[in-house]
Amino acid sequence: MRFSELSIQTQRAAPSEIRAEGLAFLYRAGYVSRSLEPLPLGQLAIQKLGQACPNATAQEIQAFFARLALPTAHSDDSAEYFALLAGADTEILLCPACGYAARRELARSLRQPFSAEAPLPVEKVLTPECSTIAQLALFMQIPQQKTAKALMFTRLQDGKFVFVVVRGDLQLSEARLKACVGEVRLATPQEIVASGAVAGYASPIGLRDALIVVDELITRSPNLVAGANETGYHLKNTNYPRDYQAERVADLSLALPGDACPVCAAPLSGRAASVVSADGSLLFDNILLALAEIHHDEKGLMLPALAAPFDVYLMNVPGKNLDTGAAAESVYAQLSAAGLSVLFDDRNERAGVKFNDADLIGCPVRVTVGERGLQNGMLEVKQRNETENKQIPLDAVLSETHPG
Repeated sequence: MRFSELSIQTQRAAPSEIRAEGLAFLYRAGYVSRSLEPLPLGQLAIQKLGQACPNATAQEIQAFFARLALPTAHSDDSAEYFALLAGADTEILLCPACGYAARRELARSLRQPFSAEAPLPVEKVLTPECSTIAQLALFMQIPQQKTAKALMFTRLQDGKFVFVVVRGDLQLSEARLKACVGEVRLATPQEIVASGAVAGYASPIGLRDALIVVDELITRSPNLVAGANETGYHLKNTNYPRDYQAERVADLSLALPGDACPVCAAPLSGRAASVVSADGSLLFDNILLALAEIHHDEKGLMLPALAAPFDVYLMNVPGKNLDTGAAAESVYAQLSAAGLSVLFDDRNERAGVKFNDADLIGCPVRVTVGERGLQNGMLEVKQRNETENKQIPLDAVLSETHPG
């Protein structure tokens, strides 16, 4: 296919909002638009990926990613596979050390108690204007890890008041809560009052007709400060199960990047692209984005042959005495007849522009038809992942460019 037939428009720079280097190269090379929607080059790459792994089994998917040299992690909770990608819109937590991965809202992390100490007697203390965890910790001069956070909901299916307790420094995973008790909404002020709780000063102690759900770390965290269910007061040294009990105990806290992996304790990483969906379908557009992040150098993309939109980048450098254009057309016909996909850069552009675009677009092989080489019956061939050019006879072009 000729360069002009695809309306390829390369760019000198990527927009400031595209910060990941691989994504920036995809944009600059004309694979994707500013919004990362695939353009013709990207569509060809995605189509080629799809042909290489259609309707694959789990074993074939793993082999496919190995052939692409694309590191992935498999979710424990579904059939999903993820690839780390800074600019991705999927928030996951992934362990580079052992491969644990899960969507952030369902991910687990290794939680440790803040301190190990004997239970102390409960003490009611005055805490004026301390309706948030931050205000409470500051007023009492304690870390937020020594507090118990109250969150109150109403279950949709039966209107049951649900009182949730997590440690004050942690966030609740609403996805995990849903898995534990079903769909919920935030409780209304009237529902909170009816339960015996006081917003801003709430605890599970002394509640009426409430489903109490406790994060498992609470059961291992002694002497926490919790609400007294009285405005302006808190209780020091609350302990589970001495002071209150729960109908359900579960891992309810939201894991965050940097938290310890629940399997091996290594730090968990942040954003990634889902490259295999929960139903086992391959997401080839995300695979292309992930490949670009892995396979590039300072000049542009270096996509594997399975993903490159063309096998060969053929360029013609016009000369003064020989008709290099006719020779390039002949090479184009020969390569195409052999079944190779060729991007033929026959533009009337300076050689430097063409060389830069060839590196940027990143096809596995570049073939250059120039006057100096033709005078000796030679072509220039360069593998994209190598630094040196090679001069080859005209009749050797197929053996030097054919994949494998």
